[in-house]
Amino acid sequence: MSEFDRSLSTTPRLHVRDALCAGALITLDQPQSHYLGSVMRRQAGDMVRLFNGRDGEWAARVASVAKKAVTLAAEHQSGRQEQVPDLWLCAAPLKKGRIDWLVEKACELGVARLVLVTTQRTVVDKPNLERLGAHLVEAAEQSGRTAVPELPEPVTIDRLLRDWPAGRALIFADETGGEAMASALARCPAPAAILIGPEGGFTPPERDAIRAHSAAVPISLGPRILRADTAALAAVAVWQAINGQG
Repeated sequence: MSEFDRSLSTTPRLHVRDALCAGALITLDQPQSHYLGSVMRRQAGDMVRLFNGRDGEWAARVASVAKKAVTLAAEHQSGRQEQVPDLWLCAAPLKKGRIDWLVEKACELGVARLVLVTTQRTVVDKPNLERLGAHLVEAAEQSGRTAVPELPEPVTIDRLLRDWPAGRALIFADETGGEAMASALARCPAPAAILIGPEGGFTPPERDAIRAHSAAVPISLGPRILRADTAALAAVAVWQAINGQG
């Protein structure tokens, strides 16, 4: 067993933008350098795990530690790039705290893309994508993912329905009722998406428009009233249990 394998559980894991290959030198940005050098107190020769969303996970060694920059040298691939099931989560932005938790858990559960959808009852019309993107990266680092979910610009529910891609099931968690979740999700393998409404629910016209869409598969999440973030993660977890990979 290698030095790297023995210390795997305590080895810091970081997301970088650089290409990863044997011999590649990666200079971390200031926040990551501070974390690795000042918080984790890593020194030259120590091991780090790196991923960039494309090249799998790589074992790297600290090459140098300066006050504002830490440089790493990639040595060998320690994990393959994950095969991400093609599942989107389309959810209305929630209040800070709730949306942060939703973003973190959606990443941990393996979604490929997180689409924020504004509706008539959405309480947050300008979500902080930079902050949410940072939460996605941190969740990927902590959960062992080698891919970070895509986070595009928010869209309105009207535009989402208008531009919906052909061949992708639109699994609609409808609080007014629908097909039992397990049986419906079994009929909706990838590519698929789960649509969750805002804290106040969709308006009747919005609900009618969603149900009228040719890709829509209305489902019921059970007899209890769930928070929007709970509903989203319950549906994602069941879909992954039925259709996910690995």
